[in-house]
Amino acid sequence: MKPLRTFRLEEYMGEWEFKARHHLTASDAQSMTVEELLALGTDADREGLLKLPLSYIETWGSPELREAVAGTYERVDADHVLALAGAEEGLFWAMQELVGPGDHAVVTVPCYQAMETVTVATGADVSALVPRREDGWALDLDELRRLLRPTTRLVAVNYPHNPTGYVPDEATFRELVALCDERGVRLFCDEVYRGIELDPARTLPQAADLSETAVSLNVASKSYGLPGLRVGWIACRDRVLLERLEKRKHYTTICNAGPAEYLAAVALRHREAIWERNRGIVAANRPVFDDFFARWADLFDWRPPDGGCVCFPRYKGGDVEELCRRLVLEEGVLVLPASVYESEITDAVPDDHFRVGLGRLGLEEGMEAFDRFLRRRMRDRS
Repeated sequence: MKPLRTFRLEEYMGEWEFKARHHLTASDAQSMTVEELLALGTDADREGLLKLPLSYIETWGSPELREAVAGTYERVDADHVLALAGAEEGLFWAMQELVGPGDHAVVTVPCYQAMETVTVATGADVSALVPRREDGWALDLDELRRLLRPTTRLVAVNYPHNPTGYVPDEATFRELVALCDERGVRLFCDEVYRGIELDPARTLPQAADLSETAVSLNVASKSYGLPGLRVGWIACRDRVLLERLEKRKHYTTICNAGPAEYLAAVALRHREAIWERNRGIVAANRPVFDDFFARWADLFDWRPPDGGCVCFPRYKGGDVEELCRRLVLEEGVLVLPASVYESEITDAVPDDHFRVGLGRLGLEEGMEAFDRFLRRRMRDRS
């Protein structure tokens, strides 16, 4: 495996996430306390946590968690689920298992960097499928067909898309799954933002339900708003693949924390209530962002997310890196410049964008600080 390049997004967040006063780029929905989560459950759920042994659990994940995960799918059972330490562990091991030297892979870019970087590090030849802003960041299946080769083993996507918030329509997504199946290509779909689409009718079926070989990746962190649990999972009806991935876990986490998996199972059983809450937060924040970007339409192009809680506005006023740096230094407002999504396989990722997050409570104060910053800049230039 080749050396991994610096994880630019995590490095940037490591510098500013816990220093900035206003976190306007959060990629997760509003979190909750253990007490709030357990309030969704039963007395037995609360008692069970207090009596839970603090011992090792199965590498595959606890039976309770895997059953709860399987309950979110239509054609997946508990034997088709592997628990992970967050989604990152799934990306790290799946990319290494699915491709290697001599193979070809297609990765949707921009993306969470691990999806591209780990795939490149395997020694595979990796092509970028780059959505265009002018097309609403839409999935271009004709372009994907042009990229596929006889040696293509993997197509990796994520929907709802990070960072743009784009969600394809269901017919297009089903066509993507069918195309991969027809070509004998493994589809890997990062689905961590699924469930908080502003219009629930836009919620896509999960890839593992549509194909016996497709891999669905999910996590308690994003649409559930529970990143502190550090619990993710892969669902796939290819048991042989899951067994190979389970063996790889022996070299990293071995198993998750029992209390974390217990609480994740509670969340999964009450997912509709959690999603409704988090969807409501995104919906309430939407007018705040709409009004802001309407006021500053000469500086920004704004396309709200179809799903998830992040999106990728365009800055038309110059250097977006400088904008983000000055914004956090002068007003304590954190947004992510497009440079953290810089790709090593294509230069087609636009560099004049930044990521914002709509999933947290109390964003109004940060948006006011952003507005104040822009007004001051306008005065200074006049």
